[in-house]
Amino acid sequence: MSDNNFDKDIKIGVLGSGTMGSGIAQVAATAGHRVVLFDTNAEMLDKAKSKLQKILARLVEKEKITENTSRDIFDRIEWATSLSDFTDCGLIIEAIIENLDIKQKVFKELENIVSENCVLATNTSSLSVTSIAGSCQKPERVLGIHFFNPAPLMPLVEIIPAVQTNDDIFANTRALIDNWGKETVAAKDTPGFIVNRLARPFYGEAIRIYEEGFADIPTIDWAMKEIGGFRMGPFELMDFIGNDINYTVTETVFKEFFYDPRYKPSFTQKRMVEAGWLGRKTQKGYYDYSENTQNPEPNKDSDIGHDIFIRILVMLINEAAEALFLNIASKEDLDLAMTKGVNYPKGLLKWADELGIQNVLDSLEFLHQEYGEDRYRPSPILRQLEREHAGFYFNSHEKCEHNHNDEH
Repeated sequence: MSDNNFDKDIKIGVLGSGTMGSGIAQVAATAGHRVVLFDTNAEMLDKAKSKLQKILARLVEKEKITENTSRDIFDRIEWATSLSDFTDCGLIIEAIIENLDIKQKVFKELENIVSENCVLATNTSSLSVTSIAGSCQKPERVLGIHFFNPAPLMPLVEIIPAVQTNDDIFANTRALIDNWGKETVAAKDTPGFIVNRLARPFYGEAIRIYEEGFADIPTIDWAMKEIGGFRMGPFELMDFIGNDINYTVTETVFKEFFYDPRYKPSFTQKRMVEAGWLGRKTQKGYYDYSENTQNPEPNKDSDIGHDIFIRILVMLINEAAEALFLNIASKEDLDLAMTKGVNYPKGLLKWADELGIQNVLDSLEFLHQEYGEDRYRPSPILRQLEREHAGFYFNSHEKCEHNHNDEH
């Protein structure tokens, strides 16, 4: 890539014209780059082309962009069915099927086509970036650039260096994506990176509460929205994402973490997939989406709601605390990822400080003792902070100052 991080002359290649690939192409073209959007399937390319025309027309209609800008964005994109069209690209972002063998094969092919300075990136959400880089002759130019769907609207992008990634390539690429108007976070190459890892308990603990019979599905969703301030409840969100997709991610993360019980999938989720109740796309999931169906009402008992919310929240906080403890990302990036990537009402570590580290730890230790399960083990960093009377964003001295000021 050019030394000038913000060089509009860098031609961007995007491999795969599905929703994610075409969204990334739109983002890069909007930022002023010439873009090559490749797909082996010409029909997919045609679909992507007409979809983009509709999106741009809607933006013009809403007066977000002018007719001229719309034309410019569209004209910057070249629609390609041959990999050789990537020859003069400075950065290529791959957005194809989540299959390691296929990705490795594609990256090997790309190396024979592109210049030696071309940066190769994967948009994988769950595979090892290091493993993809390992299949290349120049693994130091490979990294992860993980956009969220829909790419033009979601502000967050996770940037993941492989073990082999060159530091300058990482820094320059991150600066480039920042310049596209995105908010980037840096994450270590571990399963699920930040967002897909930290969000596991939002689903897993909600299902556990349901399986125990503590509350039904509408009540759990109501508690997380009404008391927690989340935009969607966990079951609504699983139905929205697709229970098949959510279950596959859960299974993958569990396996990739060497079967750590914290990520254990549930039979409830497995049975939903086996039944073909995948959520909105099949008209039936945790809720029934067929016409004129009346789904059950939640029990709006505030005590029950509060217990549900706190139990799920402390599990989310514990996951964020563990990620910080293991240097997966900085506390700022961990919090930014959850607010910008999945619209959480607050960053989880900031939330922990508000709730009080002692309270978080007490809740987790109660669950750990009650169930005797490793899934509830508190992260060591919580115990450290508690001993030091500190929080994630303040030390014990600052807390004393704060308390002293409150008294006056």
